[in-house]
Amino acid sequence: MKVLVIGGGGREHALVWKIAQSPLVTRVYCAPGNPGIGEIAENVPLAVDDLVGLLDFARTHDIDLTVVGPELPLSLGIVDLFEEYGLTIFGARRNAAIIEASKAFSKDLMKKYQVPTAAYGVFEEVAPAVAFIDQVGVPIVIKADGLAAGKGVIIAQSREEAVATVQDMLTGNAFGSAGSRVVIEEFLVGEEASFLAFTDGKAIIPLASAQDHKAVFDGDKGPNTGGMGAYSPAPVVTQAIHDKVMVEVMRRTVDGMAAEGRPYRGVLYAGLMINGDEVKVLEFNARFGDPECQPLLMRLKSDIVPVLLSVAKGDLGGIALEWHDKAAVCVVMAAGGYPADYRKGDPIRGLDEAAALEELFVFHAGTTRRDGEVVTAGGRVLGVTALGRTVREAIDRAYQGVGAIDWEGVHYRKDIGAKALAKS
Repeated sequence: MKVLVIGGGGREHALVWKIAQSPLVTRVYCAPGNPGIGEIAENVPLAVDDLVGLLDFARTHDIDLTVVGPELPLSLGIVDLFEEYGLTIFGARRNAAIIEASKAFSKDLMKKYQVPTAAYGVFEEVAPAVAFIDQVGVPIVIKADGLAAGKGVIIAQSREEAVATVQDMLTGNAFGSAGSRVVIEEFLVGEEASFLAFTDGKAIIPLASAQDHKAVFDGDKGPNTGGMGAYSPAPVVTQAIHDKVMVEVMRRTVDGMAAEGRPYRGVLYAGLMINGDEVKVLEFNARFGDPECQPLLMRLKSDIVPVLLSVAKGDLGGIALEWHDKAAVCVVMAAGGYPADYRKGDPIRGLDEAAALEELFVFHAGTTRRDGEVVTAGGRVLGVTALGRTVREAIDRAYQGVGAIDWEGVHYRKDIGAKALAKS
C-alpha cells in the first residue's frame, strides 16, 4: 500500500520512519517533508495548508492511507475533504479538531463533562480580563485561544506582566487572530505529563506515558516553546494515575465529544498536571505531540499501520499495542534565539557521526538542503532520540549523539529526563 504523511517536522519524520518499517507499505510520500525524511520517503513539494493540492496528489497517486501530522490542516478540514472523496485518512475531522484549535471550546467542554481542569475565564476585552486577574491573583496562566504553534501560553509572575500580556494579545496582535480571544486560568502546581491515546470515537487505546519539556532553558526556565525534549515512560504516570486519566479524562472527553455531535477519531493528546494523586488537564491536542512522538514511536514494537487504518475506518476493535521495555529520550537541538528570532542557513556538522551510534536516530525538524549540505531552517532543528535499558542509559546515549552534532549558535537543554532520574 502507498501512504502519504502530511507535515515536515520531527513528528512527521518519526511517523514516516515507523510507517516505512511496515511490511504492508510499499511506498511512502511526505508533503512537504525535509532532508531527513527524504532519505526514507519521497518528499512532495506541497504545503500542509494546500488542501486541494494534497487531495489532487492523493487521488492521482492512488494513496491508500493519508496520515496528518500537524494541527493546521486538521483545523482547516482536510479530513472532511478527503473523506468526501472516499479517501482513507487518519486524523480528526474539523469539528473535532476544535478541541485544540479553540482553548475556550476545550475548557467549556471539560467543564460540561466534568473533566478535571483549572478554574478559568474567557475574554475578548481587556477590562474584564484584568478584573479576573485581580480576582485570581498571580502567578496566572494566559493563553491565546487559537493555534499558536505551542507558544501561545504565558505564565505571568506579576500583575504587571499579566496585564501587559492580555493587552498584547487582545489589542497588540501578539499572536494574530489566535490571540483575539484569551483564556485565563489559575496557576497549577505539580509535574506535567503527556497522555496520548488512539480512538475511533468509541474505543480508546492508550499509548505509553511520556513527558515533554516546554521551557527553553534548563530547570524549566524561560519562555514556552514547541517542546525542547521528551522521554518515555514517565514515572510520574503511575498505574493509579493512568487508570484515573483513562476514566476521568479520556473516556469523558471522547464520550463528551460524541454527545456534542463531534465524534473524535484520531490521536487525542492530553497535557496533564499531576500533583500527588490529583490530575488536571492543561490542554488537549488533536494530534501526536512533538517531540513526544519521537520517543514513543521508537518504543512502539507494534506495526503502526494497522492501528492508523483501524482508526481511520472507525473500528479499533481487536487492536492492541506492544511496547519495548526500554526507555527512550529525545533531546531537541534548536537554533540560537529560539523561540524568538533565530538564525537560518547554518551548516550542520556531525550528522553521519551521530547516525552511526547504536539505538539512536536523528529526526529532522527544521532542516533544508543548500548546495548539497544540510543547513538549519527552523527554530527546532533536530530531535536526537535514543533507546536505553534505563532512562539513565537512554539519556547518556542521546547526549552522546547531541555531542557529535554542531552548528553556529546551537542551543539545547542539558537536563532532559532529569525528573525521571529523580524518581528512580
